[in-house]
Amino acid sequence: MGGTGGNIVGTTRPDSPAERAGIRPGDMLLTVNRKRIHDSIDLVFYTDDLDLNVSVKRKDRIIRTRVSRDEGEDLGIELRPFRIKTCRNKCIFCFVSQLPKGLRRSLYIKDEDFRMSFLYGSYITLSNITPAEKKRIIEQRLSPLYISVHSTDREIRNTLLGNSNAADIMKELKWLAKNRIRIHVQIVLCPGYNDGDKLMSTINDLHKFYPYVSSIAVVPVGLTRHRKSPLKPVGKDEALETVAIISDFQKRFMKKHGDALVYGADELYIRAEKKFPPLKYYGEFPQIENGVGMVALFLHKAARIKPLKKPFEQRFLAITGTSFYPFLSRFVERLKNQVCIDVIPVENRFFGETVTVAGLLTGRDIIQSVADRSSDYDVLLLPDVIFRDGQDVLLDDITVEELERILRIRVRVIDPTPRGLINALEE
Repeated sequence: MGGTGGNIVGTTRPDSPAERAGIRPGDMLLTVNRKRIHDSIDLVFYTDDLDLNVSVKRKDRIIRTRVSRDEGEDLGIELRPFRIKTCRNKCIFCFVSQLPKGLRRSLYIKDEDFRMSFLYGSYITLSNITPAEKKRIIEQRLSPLYISVHSTDREIRNTLLGNSNAADIMKELKWLAKNRIRIHVQIVLCPGYNDGDKLMSTINDLHKFYPYVSSIAVVPVGLTRHRKSPLKPVGKDEALETVAIISDFQKRFMKKHGDALVYGADELYIRAEKKFPPLKYYGEFPQIENGVGMVALFLHKAARIKPLKKPFEQRFLAITGTSFYPFLSRFVERLKNQVCIDVIPVENRFFGETVTVAGLLTGRDIIQSVADRSSDYDVLLLPDVIFRDGQDVLLDDITVEELERILRIRVRVIDPTPRGLINALEE
């Protein structure tokens, strides 16, 4: 019985039920109560009982043991990460394919794994899902899933995916809805392909699966200066048309369901130079990690921030992407009577000027933008979205320590919210 990569025990907590039962780091976890274990999802799903019959493989030996625990006691096992199933599509807008050489290896992984979708909200196309994986989704109730639809017209979608054999997405969505799996949908808007009337048709088709299609996000295609495809970026005219389409659908769905259902990415409103919808239209912000509602929520929270408790002697410099700069600078202006703080927009020279979000800024671009000004400040404030999760490393592997050494300024990583900024000033 082979391993899957994700069923290897990484750690066992000292004096935990697993350690007391003799399970060690490096063991291959085979079964729990005769259920095959592939990864951490299986481990959680099949370990509800307080008494478990467990089999592990250690070198060439199969070891069977019994794990007993008290009510509410954790098993004490942490498995190693599973091997991610990758994408076989050749999407004409694929951001990974637009990356230059020399970045860290993990950035070049094209994820197409339903487990990553369930656990972390990664978008998948369902183009290479197997019958066994479908069965597992239903059996374990892996809901919600995040699906890249782009278009419900099969010919258009397959063109965008660069895969003429991709499954009919309407059939896949019907199957998910029939089995009561919730779905959050992404449409990457590519002018000339899936915009205008075609976008309206797609939204109408997706609405048929409401409420299992729980949200639809329309996001402008992201294009770097390294792209090889002749795709056109979403300009002001395209953004205006798309915002108008979304607004019409939102009013209709709010009246019918009390739920806007379809949302435009913040970038669409910024490019269209239009106001964001009322906050109630965003509901519970189901796709905020996809850049939907971040700015509207920031503005809402900023309006409720009270004056600082005291004046500050330290001088602060904050950075952000060019698209968010007008909103952050407006908030910072309110603070200047009590603290010396400035904000500057960092132009993305690495990926190109059409990439305007803070989350894709590199260390080298930050250095180029700040170098001539850092001596005028004591602290540089950086939003945590520019770093690898849980680490202090940027996209181009420059660390906080290196930024501090090169710029000769103290760096503080902050939560990119009004309260996060205030907390950083008051610490």
